[in-house]
Amino acid sequence: MNNSSDFFTIVVTFIVAMMLMIMPLPDWARSYRPEWIALALIYWNIAVPKKVGVGIAWMLGLCVDVIQGALLGQHALGFAITAYIAIRFHQRVRVYPLHQQAMFVGMILLPYMSISLWILGILGKDPKTWVYWAPVITSVLVWPWIFLVLRAVRKTASIY
Repeated sequence: MNNSSDFFTIVVTFIVAMMLMIMPLPDWARSYRPEWIALALIYWNIAVPKKVGVGIAWMLGLCVDVIQGALLGQHALGFAITAYIAIRFHQRVRVYPLHQQAMFVGMILLPYMSISLWILGILGKDPKTWVYWAPVITSVLVWPWIFLVLRAVRKTASIY
């Protein structure tokens, strides 16, 4: 496939991730929502690091900031650092089995969530509960399925 159709396919996966991010959930489940966009970003950073880099991560973060009404740059910084780490270690992570990849994803999400926590603390909105970290756990749990679905999309679209 050519670059424009590759880019279109990747953008569609990010749009689906954004839809999952804004999908209404019951009050009890909101705190446990996986970091869908970060998971899609990590997958594409590992699979095709030359096509999805830190710049795209920054732009995705700005979109999330606007959608969620967050401080402009809050998610952008976190996504950029997440993308950098994923790209830096992409060759190693590719050969890991899925359960080890899931642990790697959890380790990558910790700095992202820590940056958001730091910014929320500066703004005086510091969450004082462990539930703030729940999306890291749920993201680790859903990673194998995200990986398998996005790999099938990548192979179907012949993105290499």
